[in-house]
Amino acid sequence: MKLDAGNTPLDERKRPCAVLLIHGFTGSAVSMQPWADSLEQAGFDTDIPLLPGHGTQWQDMVGRGYGQWIHATEAAFDRLARTHEQVFAAGLSMGGALALHLATRRNVAGVSLVNPGLVVDSPLSPYTPWLKHVVRSVAPISNDIAKRGVDEGAYPRTPVAAVAELRSLFAQTRRRLELVNAPVQLFRSTVDNVVSEQSVRELVEGLNSGTLAEHHMLLHSKHVATLDYDAEQIFHESARFFAQLAATEQKRKEERA
Repeated sequence: MKLDAGNTPLDERKRPCAVLLIHGFTGSAVSMQPWADSLEQAGFDTDIPLLPGHGTQWQDMVGRGYGQWIHATEAAFDRLARTHEQVFAAGLSMGGALALHLATRRNVAGVSLVNPGLVVDSPLSPYTPWLKHVVRSVAPISNDIAKRGVDEGAYPRTPVAAVAELRSLFAQTRRRLELVNAPVQLFRSTVDNVVSEQSVRELVEGLNSGTLAEHHMLLHSKHVATLDYDAEQIFHESARFFAQLAATEQKRKEERA
């Protein structure tokens, strides 16, 4: 359930824990909605903020700085934190980088990542700040999904100016990884045509020892695994992970009391 859809006011929610779900680059809530629905069934409130420049037309991403995406996730987290004892973060692809960045600036209770991006693998990416003045958009890498007939609802074109912002976001997040204190759960597809293993290496090497609590392989899915064959594995394991962290924190509070 999307809290920003207005189904139930935040101040009327009674559940102690919430999960902020963050979609990927040029994507939308479509890729995260089944995950949110499953977490709702497991007892969590959820929110899927629509990142600035997304969910409309690709031209709307031009002129949007990566700082706006960071601000949107932080604002959504702050709304949830005002009404919940604990707030977790979950991210797909670029949403994974934003979830990690969020965990360096807010008291995130735990992070679950699906094929998180931390590196733009194209050899042309360093030149995007200049290329954007010559080439407005390029063909997308979307719907990298093994399951047939599934559409993630991403833009049909990728704006080059936004790729430059994505690269800056990734670089800043990599530099801040050692500041992540929240336990991290990683889901990684064995076949991913969007995010390479370099991003995983950067994650593992950048986090402090012990921060990466779990690493699950997705054997039957591609990049958008939240809509693919292993989606139920992600849903089940992330709910268990968050519930365990919530229970541990509750026990600590009781012991301190």
